[in-house]
Amino acid sequence: MDRERIAQELADADELLSGASMARLAYNGLDGLPRVVPIGIYWTGEEIVMSTAATAPKVRALTARPEVALTVDTGDSPGSARSLSVRGVVHLTLVDGVVPEYLAAARKNFDAASAAEFERNCRAMYDRMARIAVEPRWARFYDFGAGRVPRFLAELAERAQKSG
Repeated sequence: MDRERIAQELADADELLSGASMARLAYNGLDGLPRVVPIGIYWTGEEIVMSTAATAPKVRALTARPEVALTVDTGDSPGSARSLSVRGVVHLTLVDGVVPEYLAAARKNFDAASAAEFERNCRAMYDRMARIAVEPRWARFYDFGAGRVPRFLAELAERAQKSG
């Protein structure tokens, strides 16, 4: 998928990404077996950033095998379902202290007092964190309520309409 198409898919998913606090990250562990973990995210407008403790097992796994898949979704009915699927490569950076995007993501979910307490607790807990930024190599945004669905579903629906 070319960069222009990826950029368009991400732009179309901007509202979803900007409002999301969680995603599911798929990667391969050091044993070669797949993993899927829920993880907090922050959309900078250019990167999907995640953070974890520098000592987390996924840091070593992502260093060895940086290829990942990520999904962000919302909605609890067919009309409100929206989803972004991304495949890419992570760029991992160890940061002294707390990753700024980690705190920015928390601020989306807390009032000012709770966010300040969360930040104090994080700064006391983390000497180092890993900043995990996804470089998308493929992206697809779906908005089921608006009819923006996977191609195979659109084709099935079209075929059913013609035969019905």
